[in-house]
Amino acid sequence: MNVTNAKDFAAAQQPPVKPRSTPVLGAHVAVKSLSHTYRKSDGRVLETVDFEIGHGEVVALLGRSGCGKSTLLHMLAGLTKPSEGEVVINGNPVREPSPKWVMMFQAPSLYPWMTVAQNAALGLRFGRRSNEIATRVPEVLSLVDLGSFADRNAQELSGGQQQRVALARSLAPSPEMLLLDEPFSALDAFTRRSLQQDVRKIAKDLGLTLVIVTHDVGEAVRMADRVLVLKSNPGRIAEDTKIDLSDDERNGGSDAFAAEHTRLMGLYSRVAEIAEMPD
Repeated sequence: MNVTNAKDFAAAQQPPVKPRSTPVLGAHVAVKSLSHTYRKSDGRVLETVDFEIGHGEVVALLGRSGCGKSTLLHMLAGLTKPSEGEVVINGNPVREPSPKWVMMFQAPSLYPWMTVAQNAALGLRFGRRSNEIATRVPEVLSLVDLGSFADRNAQELSGGQQQRVALARSLAPSPEMLLLDEPFSALDAFTRRSLQQDVRKIAKDLGLTLVIVTHDVGEAVRMADRVLVLKSNPGRIAEDTKIDLSDDERNGGSDAFAAEHTRLMGLYSRVAEIAEMPD
């Protein structure tokens, strides 16, 4: 056998290279007649909330502070049980948290003494899937553009890089849905915009369902396929509107982006005005 044929033979014996990230079927979510009260004396935080989220859809929950949007997100994650109604994901009522739906909070909550790779592996380690760490962690660090930072200490990173590590940690268990509770709010405008674009692209590439809590109209326009505007006192869905922009138009600077921003700001402002009107 000559050298060329030997190389061809050896290559043929190698297993096929797997794609870096395998798309999944994102979660389908149905919120049914959901209401919630923390204390009876304070009244309802949420009242009769009904909506659905399709497989792989990106939805923003937009509203002012106190409208119950973070409470609603916690219920989607199974972290809080509603007083009335239910959340159903892929046909199953949500009773508790699950690695199939992962939540990112405002703070990245990294262990500063650990490396980037060790932090990214925590979800797999806690889920007793340590055998996947060697292959899965390099994949997700590559997805969030931190492949060359794997051995760096987490405390050496910038705020935006730390949020990318938190994103990698969330993606490592291969969830069907990612829930974002304003994780970019503390970042500078340039870093925030970069992460908004990257997270949307990653979610679309992987087929994830993505739910974002925000009070930033620009963020909702950049990231969401659909925006639910919440009215407060108590929290209810006041508007349900689609954002019909291409990915290029979502980057900002276009007439189409400006028009959608103006339209959504108008809806948001009217809902806020109604909320402040006396009964």
